[in-house]
Amino acid sequence: MQRTYCDPYIIAEIGVNHEGSLDRAKRMIDGVARAGGHAAKFQTYKAATLASKTTSPAYWDTSKESTPSQFELFSKYDSFGEKEYLALAQHCADNGIDFLSTPFDLTSVSFLAPLMPAIKIASADLTNIPLLREVAATGSPVIMSVGASTFDEIDRSVDVLKTSGAAEICLLHCVLKYPTPSEDANLRVISSLTARYGDTATIGYSDHVAPEADGSVPALLLASALGARVLEKHFTDDRTAPGNDHYHAFDEKGLLHFTQALKEQRELAGSDAPDIDSQRSAIANARRRIFLARDLHAGEVIAPEALIPLRADDGIEIAEWDSVVGRRIRCARFAGDPLNVDDIE
Repeated sequence: MQRTYCDPYIIAEIGVNHEGSLDRAKRMIDGVARAGGHAAKFQTYKAATLASKTTSPAYWDTSKESTPSQFELFSKYDSFGEKEYLALAQHCADNGIDFLSTPFDLTSVSFLAPLMPAIKIASADLTNIPLLREVAATGSPVIMSVGASTFDEIDRSVDVLKTSGAAEICLLHCVLKYPTPSEDANLRVISSLTARYGDTATIGYSDHVAPEADGSVPALLLASALGARVLEKHFTDDRTAPGNDHYHAFDEKGLLHFTQALKEQRELAGSDAPDIDSQRSAIANARRRIFLARDLHAGEVIAPEALIPLRADDGIEIAEWDSVVGRRIRCARFAGDPLNVDDIE
């Protein structure tokens, strides 16, 4: 799960934006693959085992998604079963990307785990101890969003995962607010998570900030620069569609723009060692070398005031100044001449 700088693992969360259409879900997978995503992620649940019918009020922007009840909203899009997820996993494989789906109940964990390289736990289930234990027991890597939680709660959940069998954990900074205003994104938490858990967990970011008017996603770019190694964002085929997870998602064009921007960042970031080879010309021509500031006769001791450092491609490098001063000139040399090794005794 470890990724290099500016080379994060990108999860495009289709979720239930397919709205119950298997063909639409497959087309979205195609879009994710074309745009350079590494994984297409879905959500596996049944409303009856996820939310109360009577007391599960909305926590999203109801001006964008008017459904007032979580149970009512989840009921609209919980028609997929094991057969559909098997088909989606195969379609991801056919496109060369990973299949992921967040399980929201224990039954889903058991049939999804063999299909996926990792199991995602949603922020709202960070304190769901039975689910954490069931996920950890599979032995799969775990990706857990940590939105709307304290460090103490994260500590406890990480401990439960580790003691229950999870060997590899990724924690995603997340703000559980749909959409997340830019001023609430709080991306510096990525650095805090790295300082607190970086020795034992990969750190990433799950984004709910709406894209800019041009489709760009600056929050994800900054998250990458801050060290996020896994990036997740909702994905749709129509950002104008009604519903909770369309308007703050990116589409194929937006994802492609983002992966191209990451490529530019990778080029700018380069490696962690100085690149000398590409600067040979500057080393040869721009560094100062030792020249004579006045005439010197043979055998004369070379005093500092007799020398001047000038940019040139000939002469002893200025770095050797101390090894030159105080020695004798072998034969007469004149002001303006470069000083070479053969000129000194």
